[in-house]
Amino acid sequence: MAGTKTKDYYGTLGVKKTATPEEIRKAFRKLARKFHPDVNPGDKKAEEKFKELSEANDVLSDEKKRKIYDQVGFYSDNIDAATAEAYARGGGAPGGAGAGGFGGGAGGGGARGQGVPFDFDGFDFSGFQGGGKASSRGQSAEGFGGSFKDVFSGMFGGGGRQARGPQPGTDLEYQVEIDFWTSIRGGLTRLEIHRQEQCPTCKGKAVTGGSMECPECHGAGQVTQMGGRMKFNIQCPRCGGSGKVQNACATCDGLGVVTKREPLSFNIKAGTRDGQRIRLAGKGNAGTEGAPAGDLYLIIKVGAHKLFRRVGDDIHITVPVTAMEAALGSKIEVPTVDGVGTESGRATLKIPPGTQTGQKLRMREKGVISATKEGHRGDQIVEVAIVVPKVQDERSKEILRELQKLNPEDPRAEMLAEV
Repeated sequence: MAGTKTKDYYGTLGVKKTATPEEIRKAFRKLARKFHPDVNPGDKKAEEKFKELSEANDVLSDEKKRKIYDQVGFYSDNIDAATAEAYARGGGAPGGAGAGGFGGGAGGGGARGQGVPFDFDGFDFSGFQGGGKASSRGQSAEGFGGSFKDVFSGMFGGGGRQARGPQPGTDLEYQVEIDFWTSIRGGLTRLEIHRQEQCPTCKGKAVTGGSMECPECHGAGQVTQMGGRMKFNIQCPRCGGSGKVQNACATCDGLGVVTKREPLSFNIKAGTRDGQRIRLAGKGNAGTEGAPAGDLYLIIKVGAHKLFRRVGDDIHITVPVTAMEAALGSKIEVPTVDGVGTESGRATLKIPPGTQTGQKLRMREKGVISATKEGHRGDQIVEVAIVVPKVQDERSKEILRELQKLNPEDPRAEMLAEV
């Protein structure tokens, strides 16, 4: 019977078994950036390494999966938490083995009659039920009660993983930087992406030619998985129990897909916001054996503008106003986002008499046309910044002194009274 090596997920990520979730996350991100297929196009070793990292992170970043892995020594979707807990209580030690604990034979020690192919000779089952130890191969599995069957049926359900069938393509995500005016008025944007396309040689089937003996199980259809003081004969994950495999496609190395660069053009809708997520259906990685492709998600990053600041669908701008305009009231021209190309527009704003610096005035429907709400447009919020004149001639100073005499109120009086 062929053996399968227990995977060391902690070693794969280069962390200790006592690592915190944050340490695991940082280790995965660091290694994923190094071995990502987009960074290493055409490098099959890097691609396989990235898959190993992703598998290790998938288990260790999930609290429940990690606990099962720590208790049993490997992870399978067929193992539930209760089963792993019972196994750990029964003396199981991931990576270890008891003396003489791997002897398997044709005697009564096997549980094949229950549809769960494994050998348990030498294992102490007293932890599963209070009835004492299993003495030898001659004792029937029935002597341990229903809990024995439940535990191991829960682990493997009488079989292993099925052969690989059609696999849907995975999604892709790219960040796209656009300028301020493209986000306001819309426009065409171009991007080059790396995506997996269906292999032209095997048409996504990953194999070519006739079948051959499975190199994993050597035609037996089963492999041995060791866990603690037991060994389990499970269905070969490579051939699905058939004992035969087909030759991997030389073009795609048995993946069914090849990585290629692809130029992409797409329209940005007017009113698109910073951080908005745009989905392009079917533009992700190709599936295998006729399965559908994934989707492409574009995360929009909008550049800043020197005058305008966008908040939702509103536009904010600070406009300088003279002291006379603020005191007497006036009509002034201010920039708006209404315009053509990269040019701003203009609109008239009424400054009420007595306007103070920092006061905000609203210009209705002079903001951004909403990309999500049909027929809605935001406002433009104008913050007034009063500019004090630089008086240099004596005549102007006399006028200001006269004005001060006519308006003797102290703007700090209320503040000083509170103090």
